[in-house]
Amino acid sequence: MNRKTILAGLMAAFFSVPAFAQQADTTLTYHIEASGNISNGTYAPLWFTANRYGLSSQKPNSGYVRTGLLYDKALKHHWHIQAEIDLAGAADQVSAFTVQQAYADISWRFLRLSIGSKERPGFPLTKNERLSSGMMVEGPNARPVPQVRAEIPDYVTIPGTGKWLAAKGHVAYGAFTDWNWQEDFVSPGNKWARHVFYHSKSLMLRIGNREKLPLEFEIGILMAAQFAGDQLEKNADGTSKVIVDMPDGMKSFFKAFIPMSGGSDTPWGDQVNVEGNHLGSWNFALTYYLHDWRFRAYLEHFFDDHSQMVWQYGRWKDGQLGFEIDFPKNRWVSSVVWESMSTKQQTGPLLYDDFAGTLGYQISASDNYYNNYCYQAWQHWGQGMGNPLLPGPIYNQDGKIIFKSNRVRSQHIGISGDPSDEWSWRMLISFARHWGTYTTPLDKQRKQFSSLYEVSYTPQWAKGWGATVGVGLDRGNYLGNSTGGILTIRKTGKIF
Repeated sequence: MNRKTILAGLMAAFFSVPAFAQQADTTLTYHIEASGNISNGTYAPLWFTANRYGLSSQKPNSGYVRTGLLYDKALKHHWHIQAEIDLAGAADQVSAFTVQQAYADISWRFLRLSIGSKERPGFPLTKNERLSSGMMVEGPNARPVPQVRAEIPDYVTIPGTGKWLAAKGHVAYGAFTDWNWQEDFVSPGNKWARHVFYHSKSLMLRIGNREKLPLEFEIGILMAAQFAGDQLEKNADGTSKVIVDMPDGMKSFFKAFIPMSGGSDTPWGDQVNVEGNHLGSWNFALTYYLHDWRFRAYLEHFFDDHSQMVWQYGRWKDGQLGFEIDFPKNRWVSSVVWESMSTKQQTGPLLYDDFAGTLGYQISASDNYYNNYCYQAWQHWGQGMGNPLLPGPIYNQDGKIIFKSNRVRSQHIGISGDPSDEWSWRMLISFARHWGTYTTPLDKQRKQFSSLYEVSYTPQWAKGWGATVGVGLDRGNYLGNSTGGILTIRKTGKIF
C-alpha cells in the first residue's frame, strides 16, 4: 500500500458522497476568507503563526486567500453526511497553493468515518481552542494530515452504568504530504524523509452524572506514530540518496497499532526498541459546574517512549497543567485559561543501553522530545504537530528538520470576552524559557514573550460578513523582537 493508493482512495470517497445522498434535500454553504499580516521582526509574532492549522508563515509578512464549499445533510435512520473542499492561495508561505481541507464524514448514530484532510482540534482531551496554547501531541498547529479515521467524536454513555460512565475515542491511519517541502528546505549534508505514514489512536473515559452530581472526571490516553517511508540525505549537488528504507507492508501497519520491535529490515535502533517513531500523552480532567459557572482543571502528560509512559523513573515531571473558568453570561469576560508546561526533564540527561547485557541494567533517558533519528522530527510542513511554544523546524535557518529547543518551561494565559452579539475579543500572553536539547544545549537560557490582542466584528447589518484585527507583540532572545498587525476578512453564506 503506497501513498498514491491512499490518496486515490480518499478522493474517490470524497467525490462519491453526493451520490450517496442524492435522494435527500441538501445544504450547501460557502466561505471566502482573506488574511494578511505585517511585522518588523525577523519572524512574525508567534501567535500570528501558531495554532492556525499550518495556514500561516513564520515570515514577517505573509497572507492568503481561501475559499471552500461545505455540504451537510442529515439523512434518515440516523445517518449524516458532511463533505468539504477548502482551497487556499498564499504569499510567503511554504506553498503558493494549498488543499487545506478535502474530506468526507459519514456518521451513523455516535459513530463516524472521516476520510481525507480535515482541520481537527485536539483530541481526546478537550481544551479551549481559542485560548489554550495547544495540545502536546497533535492539535491545530500544523497542516492537516490526510487520513482515514474511525471515531466516536463525542462522549457516549456506556449502557448499564446509570449514566455514570461514558467513552469516546478513535483509530486513524494516514500519510504525511510534505516531502517536497522537506527536500527543498534541507541543506546539503542534512537528512529528510519521504512517503512517511501516520497513525494515531485514543481512548477517553468520563466518570460522572451531572443530573446527580455537578462533578466530572476524565482519564484517557492518546498515542501517535510515524512509520514506513524513507530517510534520505541531501548531497552537495542538490540530489539526495536513500539512507534508510523502512518497511511499509501490512505488518508495519500492525506494529504501528501495537508498538513492537522492528525486524531485520529496520535500523538497529528500531530492532531493540519499537518500529517507527511513537509518542503520546496521558490526559486527565476534572470539571465542576456551579450554577452558570464552569471550572475545569486538566493535565496532559507527554511521553516520547515507554520510560515516561509509566512511572519507571519516578513521578512525572513533564506535561501541561491547565485551569479554565467559564463565567456566567456578561458583557466583558467569558472565559479565562491558565496553562503551565514543562518539557525540560525528559527522564534526565543520561542515556545508557546495555544491549550486550554485561552490566545487567539499562537507563532510557534523554528522550529528546519531538526529535527522531529516522524521521527527524514530529512535524508537518515545518510546523510542530504539538504545542507551538516549542517552535518547529520552519524557524531553523541552517536547513535542519529538528527541534532545536525541546527543553522548555512556559506560562500561558488566555482571556476572551463577548461584549455583544457582534463583537468579541481575545488576548493570549505566553512566556517561555528555552534550554535547547540535552545533546545540543543553547549557549545560555533564553527567554521569549509572545502575545496577541485580537478583536472580531460580525455585523448584523451585513449578514455573513466578519472581520478580525489583531496586534502581535513579541519580545525575547530566542525568536527575537517583533511587532505587527494582522487583518482577516471573511464571508459565509448558503448556496442552497
